[in-house]
Amino acid sequence: MLSYNKSVIPVIESAYDDLTNVEKSIADYFINYVNGEDLSSKAVSRRLFVSEASLSRFSKKLGFRGYREFLFAFQGSTKSEKNLDILTRQVLNSYQKVLEKTYSLIDNEQMIRLAQMLDLYERVYVYGIGSSSVVAREFKLRFMRLGLDVDYLAEAHSIRMNITRVNKLSLVIGISVSGRTEEVVEGLKTAKEKGAKTIMLSAAKVYEYRSFYDELVLMGGLKNLAISDKISPQIPALIMIDILYTHYLHYNKANKDEKLKMTLEHINYELEE
Repeated sequence: MLSYNKSVIPVIESAYDDLTNVEKSIADYFINYVNGEDLSSKAVSRRLFVSEASLSRFSKKLGFRGYREFLFAFQGSTKSEKNLDILTRQVLNSYQKVLEKTYSLIDNEQMIRLAQMLDLYERVYVYGIGSSSVVAREFKLRFMRLGLDVDYLAEAHSIRMNITRVNKLSLVIGISVSGRTEEVVEGLKTAKEKGAKTIMLSAAKVYEYRSFYDELVLMGGLKNLAISDKISPQIPALIMIDILYTHYLHYNKANKDEKLKMTLEHINYELEE
């Protein structure tokens, strides 16, 4: 049976840009924590030259009631090593980190809610630039098989032009690892202004844009992921799409199974021609 380490590190990283300088120093300490150091509030405050009140404010900003609750969650994380050569270990560790971050961040109720939401709108549009365009295309191909009326836009000009098709019966999904891709953010903002339902899939909480989308789906990101340092930059987003697809498939399952069967039969028929 597989298990994943539930860590608060991705929670810290997703809120990092919104932290004060003092809180960022606390965040850096826990992100790079060395096992064995005393983590009592008094010890940490002395070590970092911050007040215990700062530790409390930092914890509350991450959604905890206080430092004690944060520390309990942090200490619940465990790590292990595998005896592999450095190159193989780097790749596998990167995948493991993404899976653990996904496990830590995933909101199961949100996935159920979004799966049901897909059937409430006449048309779904997915925006993604660069590596995110691969995810947007995959979203279209996967969900079309289940009968969803979905299209994807992967260029700045296409996203701007698409606003003429967006209305209050549209669901618009933006994909941006940084949460700051200008074309995607602007596309969601304009769509929301036209009354569409909007969703952002990102590895960061960018509070200045939070009013542009109705739902924020946090995914597990890694540093340098956008330049494909070790693994494909689309991986975290594809994992989230797979989870959403699974929930969507099982929502009103009999109807979805029938549509999937029809799609596969049609594909097989074309291949035989």
